[in-house]
Order: sequence, then structure tokens, then C-alpha cells
Amino acid sequence: MTAPVPIRQPCPPAACICGRMQLLEEADCDLRILRLTRHEEARLIERLENLTSLQDLKHMQGQLYQKLGIHLQIAPGSNEVRSMRGIRIELGELPGLCRKTRQSIPAAIRRALEKRPEIAYSLLNAHDLLRDA
Repeated sequence: MTAPVPIRQPCPPAACICGRMQLLEEADCDLRILRLTRHEEARLIERLENLTSLQDLKHMQGQLYQKLGIHLQIAPGSNEVRSMRGIRIELGELPGLCRKTRQSIPAAIRRALEKRPEIAYSLLNAHDLLRDA
């Protein structure tokens, strides 16, 4: 026999607008996001804070989509990029994704980019922004 997959505990009432209950009530919904328990979220945040390269970041983007259904887009902002705040990090709209998690994933990636600026430079170069530098 296999053990049931643990799912995330519900947020306190009125503290989050993730739509977890509506997601559980629908029969044909993607429930992968509910596998992100608080313990797994802490591991994910730690992993994102310790990125080593742009390839590692791309790999994590793929893993987030494959395992949890999270669409993560990272690109230079529309204005001039002077700091890590100029890099746009967006999570796609996903029912069941907790408000806290929606904030902590981009924050962890920003911390990783501040810790290893060469990842940010590679990202800018991949978008052809450092062509003339």
C-alpha cells in the first residue's frame, strides 16, 4: 500500500484568499499545488535562496511547473535595471497558491540574485541587455 500524499493545511479563516476549499471541491482541478506543505515550502525557499547559476534558476522554474504547476516568469523590468528590484519576478495566477507563498518565492529569488550577482548579469545578458557593455 502507498501512503496518501500529504497536502497543505488550510490557512486561518480570512487570512488568505488562496481558494483552497474551492479547489478541493472541484473534481477536475489540478491539485499539485496542495502538495506544497509548510515544511516543503521551507525547503523550496531555502533551495531558491541558494541558486548557483542561471541554468540552476531555469531548472528550478521547470521543476516548479512540473511538480506544482507554478508558472514562474523572470525577466528584466520595462524600465532601467539598476538593482535586483528592477528584475520582474511574477508567479502565474494559480488557485490554491497561498498568499504568503506567492510573496516568499520572489523574495527568495531576489535574495539569491543579491547574493550571486553573476546570475542577474547572466539573466540580463540572456535578454540581450548587456550586448554593448
